[in-house]
Amino acid sequence: MTAFAGWENFYVIMGSAAGALIGLQFVVITLIATRPIVAGQAQAGGAFATPTIVHFGAVLLLSGIVTAPWHEVASAAVLWGFMGFCGVVYEIIVFRRMRMQRVYRPEFEDLLFHVLLPFAAYGTLAGTAHAIRSSTARALFGVGAAALLLLFIGIHNAWDAVTYHIFMKQDGRD
Repeated sequence: MTAFAGWENFYVIMGSAAGALIGLQFVVITLIATRPIVAGQAQAGGAFATPTIVHFGAVLLLSGIVTAPWHEVASAAVLWGFMGFCGVVYEIIVFRRMRMQRVYRPEFEDLLFHVLLPFAAYGTLAGTAHAIRSSTARALFGVGAAALLLLFIGIHNAWDAVTYHIFMKQDGRD
């Protein structure tokens, strides 16, 4: 399909990075799991750890969708639009989980990287599914930007979680 020509390498890199980071995240979570469990920690994990895996998984899925041999771009747009809609709904759930958990008091940076930026990325995916009709090239750049943003959000959040568990929890501070 000519609309996706030139995007193959981008999505191969994005998908490979997302897949590798999912594996790395599981290794880190396994290592952190050896630490004593604090009451409410599972609830905090649903607000902070699980979304990171979801974002990496979204990039991996999006890479698969875009690199599939579609006969028309509209079919792919329907899938990534649905994915964007589901991501927006998921971010509302994440925000609710952040507010309900009591293990960690979120700061603005947490709200930015765990809710606002992912909400924007998933909203962009949903929006580009509609924009594909008027400008395919711009819509595809929007999809690429959303994928890249989700990948960097996941990297930031994974690093943030690791440093929190190593430096803050080790000293007994929250």
